[in-house]
Amino acid sequence: MPIYKYKGYKAGGADASGTIEAEGPRDAAIKLKEQGLFPRDIQAVEHRRATAFAARVDRGRVPEITRQLGVLVGSGVPVVEALRALSEESQGRVRALLVDLREKVAAGGTLSRAIESHPGMFPDFYRHMLSAAEESGTLDTTLGRLADFLEGQERLKDKVRTAMIYPLIMVFVAFIVMLLLFTFVVPKIVIVFQNNEAALPLATVILIWLSDTFVNYWWAIIALLIAGSYTGQSLFRKHRAKADRLLMRVLGSLYLARYTRTLSLLLEGGLPVIRAMELAGRSSGNAWVEGTSREATIKVSEGASLAVALEGMPPVMRELIATGERSGKLAVVLGRAADSYENEFERLVQRSLAYLEPGMILAMAAVVAFIVFSVLLPLFQMNQLIK
Repeated sequence: MPIYKYKGYKAGGADASGTIEAEGPRDAAIKLKEQGLFPRDIQAVEHRRATAFAARVDRGRVPEITRQLGVLVGSGVPVVEALRALSEESQGRVRALLVDLREKVAAGGTLSRAIESHPGMFPDFYRHMLSAAEESGTLDTTLGRLADFLEGQERLKDKVRTAMIYPLIMVFVAFIVMLLLFTFVVPKIVIVFQNNEAALPLATVILIWLSDTFVNYWWAIIALLIAGSYTGQSLFRKHRAKADRLLMRVLGSLYLARYTRTLSLLLEGGLPVIRAMELAGRSSGNAWVEGTSREATIKVSEGASLAVALEGMPPVMRELIATGERSGKLAVVLGRAADSYENEFERLVQRSLAYLEPGMILAMAAVVAFIVFSVLLPLFQMNQLIK
């Protein structure tokens, strides 16, 4: 059913706008009047445009959509009707997405095939798990597992964002403070020494040079920061594997938590081990983990066990996998490993923040101390000469 964009008024005279699903403009106007709205402009939203809108929906909405869809399907509601109910409660791009999925399913396709047209919205493993669930008749259970997994991943991302906000704010504040000091405060102080013919201490000379640089070459500083950021990103993309290998030493618990959690989910969903390893590697967010997992799939396909094939991974993780393979509870053991790595990452974040705050304070104190020392030292020398 087409989607129409409307503009109009509410009963009280306030402006109203949005989208509505209807058979045609006339049907759209009737539905709007039933809702107490008085449309003045109704335009059809092209199907391609609606799909493009849907592709730009925040992926943070996927867990919510998955959870609601799983509840409806688990209650015996057909997929088409479940998608219709969700679309009627949604607005804008989310509605366009759900309507597009419903139309594809109503035309005879499966839900897993319908989401193929939205690769930027749904991860690769999402479609594969739905496909396996549709074949086994466990769609409601799988949707619930996917919702749990995606919500857990969002919580993990929130922890990363929260951990990054404080350092970024501190760095920004420190930069602004230094900019104000060297641009407005220091020049008014050191002008006394610039007119003095006596030799100045090295610290004062450095302070004057820094102040002149900030005042006269601020544009060069900004250009260098931009160029440095661009160069850093280019080098990171060019040497992604090496950079991610180094990141494993610092954030290994984060990447391993993603890998083991995704692998556990996919194995519980009934995917073959090799396919699950390929998808889990891509979902880890680390090129080194992805490459290691890809190499392991070759060894597993040749008959090696998963614990032996994952050469290069932490020994504790491989031992846990070996235990899971022997007991036949590999997915459960991987889930426990993911819990452990997530807890380890949370402790890492807390320790880092505990060290960062005093470190930033000490750094700012060192800058202020340097300025005070550079100003007072020549004054002290002048006082000694007068005596």
